Amino acid sequence: MLKLIPPVWAAIYLALAGAASAIFPWRPIVDLRILWFGAVLIAAGAAFAISAALLFRAEQTEINPTSETNRRLVIRGPYRLTRNPMYLGLVLATLGIAFCVGALPMFAVPLLVFATTDQVHIPFEEAKMRRQFGGAYDRYTRETHRWI
Repeated sequence: MLKLIPPVWAAIYLALAGAASAIFPWRPIVDLRILWFGAVLIAAGAAFAISAALLFRAEQTEINPTSETNRRLVIRGPYRLTRNPMYLGLVLATLGIAFCVGALPMFAVPLLVFATTDQVHIPFEEAKMRRQFGGAYDRYTRETHRWI
């Protein structure tokens, strides 16, 4: 599962949920307030993830979660709030998509994205960061939650 990055998994889950929504006669939730709420979640998730990715670029460290090493331990910006702002942003964005689409299968997507990142990608990345940055990373994990 590590060979595919979380946004690819999110796209796969969205496609499967979209297919399930098309095959089965799900009655979508249609309410303008819910659409706006979904749009806000998508925008917030995208902004959170993009700001974290841009910070990685500014710090000149690897954004690829399966890279062998990282040049720097980034702990500022959105990384002060959560150790995984890119993944949190992806979960929020997929939740927003679920609200906008309104079909029940779509609500499985953010749960699947969360489970995939939390159980597969994050443990791999945490082990890599611990090997590479040792005590500095351990201090960071004590001070900053994995998610929120």
